[in-house]
Amino acid sequence: MKTNIFLKVFTSFIVIILLLSSFIFLFSFKTIKQHYIYTLTYELRNIAHVLSLTVTPIIKSGNTQNLDPMIKSVGKDINTRITVISPDGTVLADSKKNPLAMENHRGRPEIRAALKAEFGTSIRYSTTVKKEMLYVALPLKSNGVTYGIIRVSLFLSDIYSLLDRLKDKILYSIIIITLLSLIGAFIFSRNISAPIGELAKAFGDLAKGNFNTRLNFKRKDELGELAKSFNVMNKKLKEQFDQLNANKEKFNRIISSMNEGLMVIDATGKIILYNKSFESILSESAKNRFYWEIFRIPKLINSIDKAIKNQEYNYDEIELAGRVYLFSFSFIKTSKELIVILHDITKFKELERIKKDLIANVSHELRTPLTAIKGYLETIEDEPAENQEYYLKIVEKHTDRLINIVNDLLQLSELEKNEQNKDVENIDLKELAKNIIEIFKQRALKKNIDLTLNVPHSIFLKCDPFQIEQMLINLIDNAIKYTESGDVTLSIKKNEDKIIINVSDTGIGIPNNNIDRIFERFYVVDKSHSKSMGGTGLGLSIVKHIVLLHNGKIEVNSTPGKGTIFTVTFPA
Repeated sequence: MKTNIFLKVFTSFIVIILLLSSFIFLFSFKTIKQHYIYTLTYELRNIAHVLSLTVTPIIKSGNTQNLDPMIKSVGKDINTRITVISPDGTVLADSKKNPLAMENHRGRPEIRAALKAEFGTSIRYSTTVKKEMLYVALPLKSNGVTYGIIRVSLFLSDIYSLLDRLKDKILYSIIIITLLSLIGAFIFSRNISAPIGELAKAFGDLAKGNFNTRLNFKRKDELGELAKSFNVMNKKLKEQFDQLNANKEKFNRIISSMNEGLMVIDATGKIILYNKSFESILSESAKNRFYWEIFRIPKLINSIDKAIKNQEYNYDEIELAGRVYLFSFSFIKTSKELIVILHDITKFKELERIKKDLIANVSHELRTPLTAIKGYLETIEDEPAENQEYYLKIVEKHTDRLINIVNDLLQLSELEKNEQNKDVENIDLKELAKNIIEIFKQRALKKNIDLTLNVPHSIFLKCDPFQIEQMLINLIDNAIKYTESGDVTLSIKKNEDKIIINVSDTGIGIPNNNIDRIFERFYVVDKSHSKSMGGTGLGLSIVKHIVLLHNGKIEVNSTPGKGTIFTVTFPA
């Protein structure tokens, strides 16, 4: 249960003040009482001393008949009880009682003390007068001989009555002082607790992240200095927190903008941080989950375990969700955390495969004509002159094929470098298409193909005429090459801010599993058919790069046995 500091301080003051007041009251009353009795004792001793000057000669003379009347008279005058006692304890005179009726007093404490010393005193209950009294006894001496004892006494009831009145005054004074002290303690406690309460509230606000809290104590003591220090600290904390938030925001933006997937695994194996790329790779949330719940691939789990165990940098290639990722592992020894970065290297792997296929295809494409050329040249050497013309034509055919392959490779290389300067002109695609159709008209007639141009009106495009002409020639050439009979149509239309070119045929079509690869170098769907038609396998690669150089895109839609449609889209 929370206790207010004001109550603690004020309660402490109350306890201290009450204890001190009680102590002061008891101590002062006791001291005053003792002092008052001491004063009375001293006065009674003086009275006894004065009386001894008169009584001693009387007792010494032995004429004590008039002693009792004299003592009664003096006692009445000074309102004090006086008793004269012989050394053996016999009462010789008493101002209040008949001495003959009084018992022996030798055993009284004050009498015994007086016989032994200069005087004796005692406070006790008197069996004679039935009241508590203060006794002071003084020996009556002459020339060193004790002739008796004179005792003077007062009723303590009178003293107690006086002390009671004095006690009341002391009590009233203590009460007033206590009340004033409590008021002062209340003010002091409030003066101390109020700024401490403000400090506590300020620190509470600070703990909640409110860095605008300020303390305005108009004090010049330690609390004032503490308030100033708090304000300075709060200001610095705000600056550091703002900087930290800025750095955090910057860090979050960086990891969020990363194409690579990133996650951080703590010492328990829980994923404590990941970015959007990582979540998109997984297609599920990894929040508050362990890595073995997310990755159910034994090879990957073993790689992560190994990286955590060895506490060093490591990497591994792993296929995940149909793509290939390079997993790099970096262990942070101070926090016992593992940083895992997922690099998507699917394209690189694909390029690596394409490169290997390219080398294999180029080697194969070049080896075939070269082998044929060499073989026929050897044949020519052995044949008579009249038979050499046939073989020379075959050598020429393969030589032309080699030249076409080399030319297409050089052209494709220039297009891929994107360093070739395009001669951009605003050309009429309708006129360009008419010229290209004329080139292929005879070839189409030989194969009973209906070659059609569908361009409703003139459509202008800013482009390199030679490259666009090459693109259309390659597309129409392919369409005619792979169509034995039927239709080949070239359509051009403008749709809002786009120019769409379609080349469709009713040929053999392309299987679905080959469509993604037809733009690779030397890739052909039907190799035997392509070679018989003299193709190099580079035409569609050239088409694709021309389209890309003009900021366009190319799409293929094909059905085996029914035909193919190539769609090229350029920005108008």
